Amino acid sequence: MADTNASAEAEARSILERAAESSFPPLHAVHHLLSVGACVRCILRLLGAYSSACSCASLTSSVLHSFLEEHDGSIKGGSCSCLSADDSYCSVCLGVLLPAWHRDEGLEVPHNESISSMISRVVQKEGYQVGEFSLEISLPPVIAANECAVRLYMKQKFGNENWFKDKMFPQQTMSVKEALRLLIVPLLEKQMNAKYGNSSFRIRLTYTHGDASQKLHSLLPNENNRKRKADSRNGGDTSNEAHKRNSADANNKQISESDSFIYKTLESIQDREFCNLIQLPPEKVSKPCHLVISCLRSPIYIGGRYLKLSRNVSQSCWIIDDERMGEASVEEIIGGNVRAICRVDRCKFHAAGREDIDVRMLGSGRPFLVELLNVRSIPSEIEVQQIEDRINNSEMKYVRVRNLKLVGNEIWTMMREGEAEKQKQYAALIWTSRELVENDLHNISVTKEMEIVQKTSIRVLHRRSPLERKRIIHWMEIEKVAGGSNYYLLQLCTQAGTYIKEFVHGDLGRTHPSIGTILGCRAEILQLDVTDVKMDFLQ
Repeated sequence: MADTNASAEAEARSILERAAESSFPPLHAVHHLLSVGACVRCILRLLGAYSSACSCASLTSSVLHSFLEEHDGSIKGGSCSCLSADDSYCSVCLGVLLPAWHRDEGLEVPHNESISSMISRVVQKEGYQVGEFSLEISLPPVIAANECAVRLYMKQKFGNENWFKDKMFPQQTMSVKEALRLLIVPLLEKQMNAKYGNSSFRIRLTYTHGDASQKLHSLLPNENNRKRKADSRNGGDTSNEAHKRNSADANNKQISESDSFIYKTLESIQDREFCNLIQLPPEKVSKPCHLVISCLRSPIYIGGRYLKLSRNVSQSCWIIDDERMGEASVEEIIGGNVRAICRVDRCKFHAAGREDIDVRMLGSGRPFLVELLNVRSIPSEIEVQQIEDRINNSEMKYVRVRNLKLVGNEIWTMMREGEAEKQKQYAALIWTSRELVENDLHNISVTKEMEIVQKTSIRVLHRRSPLERKRIIHWMEIEKVAGGSNYYLLQLCTQAGTYIKEFVHGDLGRTHPSIGTILGCRAEILQLDVTDVKMDFLQ
């Protein structure tokens, strides 16, 4: 153990040696930042020093102090108080760049457990199977304010020194997020045996600091009564520090209204106003940021076609006044079997159109997608086949599925585009108030590409806008039902969105022409089946 610690410290000192050789700022400036409470990683990244310092867990403030003592004769260990014995955390990053995490109240973690180990435990506990991961980091805006405060403080303290005039602070310094990634990603890759990259599996680290953020919010001027000071006309500071404050830390994430106000205000105020409002340098804090680790996998999709064989099964769960309509739903049957095989937070069912509860879906079936939200592992081909088998072998023969398979998210767009352009075929059992003669049957069967006008159906008018739509009846065939009186089987192919029931009976004149007006008699629809949905989708 002693050899390991010695080796780690030697690595840290080697990093500092290389940093000192690469236009490192004067050591007294480094020491001063250390004395005002900045951690070693914030010091090095803000001064544009060697970036690998951030990935070295053994590089601590005490190692930096020891290095400064050896290389700067003005610093004496006995007289220097920059390394206080209190429990304060970095005045800039608020402890985010600590290589190990403290024991938070209510959080059962070993003392000084590394961030990477905490993340690995969360991933393992949630049961995720991970081959690749991405990392999202959300920071409180007070960190952006602290960085600006340190820059302006250093400008006040060292602005007249030649090294500062020549070097200034680097225009593009490493952000806290970049430094944190350098610190934990290599360890995460090793501990989870996974690669870091642009992955659908995302680990999100959300840091907050209620006390510091609340204090900063109280110091900033209120939007409603603050008037922009014309500093430029009065010789005020017009440098680009204000732009730097609006760093990538904002990152367009979903942040609270308070955080949004802070970022907006920091972006707008000038340096002089900032110095009048905010303490320079920023003060140390007695507790670090609060960390919440969450994991999320982007939605994945299982697609196929379903057949609905019952006239008492709705497509989605249908409840009116706490009473269930129908015996079951396609959504529940398919979704329930998906959840039985795949561990997910929840499923969303999407279909290319819908049929009424009393209409069967036959033929090749209706295209559908099941969206799996935050699935713990991507289902294999065998598991997808198990889902299909469970549905098709069910004792309740309400629903069957075909061609079930894992599909990419591009299929979503294909299904929606095809839904608007598709044709649908139907078989309808109809009754007419008079017996049809051969000429009636002929007139219907020779009809091609007939345009009809339909107002929103009365039966759905309570939930849809009252519109008038033009639809195309591509073709029709009709034949008498053997042994029946005035009963006929009507087969037809129509444009998507056609109200078939209303096309038969006319919907009190709201659909024109209709089968009833074409035949000059009353026509009613008794049963309806969808026999084909013409889409190039998992045929």
